[in-house]
Amino acid sequence: MILGAGPSGVIAAETIRKHAPHDEVIVIGDEPEAPYSRMAIPYLLIGKVGEEGTHLRHGEGHYERLGISLRRGRAKRVDVQARSVELDDGSTLAFDRLLIATGSSPASPPIPGIHGRGVHPCWTLKDARAIAALARPGAKVIQMGAGFIGCIIMEALQQRGVELTVVEMGDRMVPRMMGPTAGTMIRDWCEKKGVRVFTSTRVEAIERRAPDLMDRLAEAGGIADHVPVTPMTVRLSSGEHLPADLVISATGVRPNIGFLENSGITCLVGVLTDERLQTNVEGIYAAGDCAEAFDKVSGRTIVSAIQPNAAEQARVAAMNMIGRDATLKGVTQINVLDTLGMISASFGQWDGVPGGQHVELTDREEGRHLSLQFDGDILVGCNSIGWTEHVGVMRGLVEGQVRLGDWKDRLLEDPTLLMEAYLACAQAQGDFGAVRAKA
Repeated sequence: MILGAGPSGVIAAETIRKHAPHDEVIVIGDEPEAPYSRMAIPYLLIGKVGEEGTHLRHGEGHYERLGISLRRGRAKRVDVQARSVELDDGSTLAFDRLLIATGSSPASPPIPGIHGRGVHPCWTLKDARAIAALARPGAKVIQMGAGFIGCIIMEALQQRGVELTVVEMGDRMVPRMMGPTAGTMIRDWCEKKGVRVFTSTRVEAIERRAPDLMDRLAEAGGIADHVPVTPMTVRLSSGEHLPADLVISATGVRPNIGFLENSGITCLVGVLTDERLQTNVEGIYAAGDCAEAFDKVSGRTIVSAIQPNAAEQARVAAMNMIGRDATLKGVTQINVLDTLGMISASFGQWDGVPGGQHVELTDREEGRHLSLQFDGDILVGCNSIGWTEHVGVMRGLVEGQVRLGDWKDRLLEDPTLLMEAYLACAQAQGDFGAVRAKA
């Protein structure tokens, strides 16, 4: 049984079917649509794809042909002793092996008015439909949050011709991915592109005019909840009051693990797993945005909510579920971001380690920035803007924990020598093929 019909759930189900053709496989998802990718939603909003273009697998009857059963429902409780899952409709299903791939959900800050009409996350196809109805040319849109997800949404909104304002609590854009210089450069770039950006600012309230007849009809179910009825005013901690036709909440996500409370399955930030993606309960595994796995660069467990990590975790978990030994080589924090045409990247411990050395090179005129972080002679993290030719090399050096030797000092003098350092050191240590494949 697989709880969750996102990328992790689908990849795990297909992996099990490939290697165990006679096993019964059931995938439980809580949305009415066919399994789809959230990462495709911005392309849906731009109009590059239709809703079918967001689907993880195309073609009529894909899952049926593979003998994979899809069932709609939400897990309410896991009974590890009875080896069963209770769903929100009251039914109970038994399992031999269980994969928890329930993903994550938007985290809504406690702001007055945030749960009213006209405020949406950009997380599901239902959200996308509501946003598309409201984000018409000239509409005043306020986006809360300028993290990784927020920056992806931004381009879709801009291309729809809205008047966009972004409000970020941090002192820079993408503060969990970029250092002060890089985050500020991204902000300057966005403002040049016509996006108004507030940093070090909070939304304190979303205010609406007194409800009128249309509001009461909406509350009674007479009209769709995404139809604009009363205008909104967004009050900021800076004292400004901004008019809004649509507010988008992109203030982060949290793992969907509440149903595991008191189950006996150990959870920290996410569901804690070992190198085989198994939890503390034999036969129960976790993968994707809800899983907490070991990060070999930082030496600690992390929840890494990105699709490449989710896919590899799903594959490893699935192989172990059918008795094929497989281990996760590690999870690395990886982010490559396109913000209105500015390409940035962040790998590993981009903010450095205690006692470590670092070097920065910045050319604001050319929109290029490079920051390297070292622990001894190992590159443990980096930030970059505009250095697209070195993205694969940076990832390979960080993930491979390649010892740089004298090349560390050369990079401290000239960080642009990354390719030369990679060729010299990775090849010398016999890791050339692996790092080249990642590059």
